[in-house]
Amino acid sequence: MKRIHLALLGYLVYRSGYIPKIIGILLAINGLGWLIDILNPYLYPNAHLGFIHITFFGDLFLMLWLLVRGWKIQEPTAHS
Repeated sequence: MKRIHLALLGYLVYRSGYIPKIIGILLAINGLGWLIDILNPYLYPNAHLGFIHITFFGDLFLMLWLLVRGWKIQEPTAHS
């Protein structure tokens, strides 16, 4: 399957604390967008979902964040 793993990766990024939570949310939306795109012909074949491709930018934001800030990731502080 294409990029359904992005929904799970988004959840892990959201929970991790290493990467900003907004990127985790965008990755989860990205994964759900791919899932909707894959299931479109089977579940709702007459629906026009051309706008769904706007959700596919989550992995781009993760890549840009990793290039700019990822090389100096700090350990998250312990939550007591």
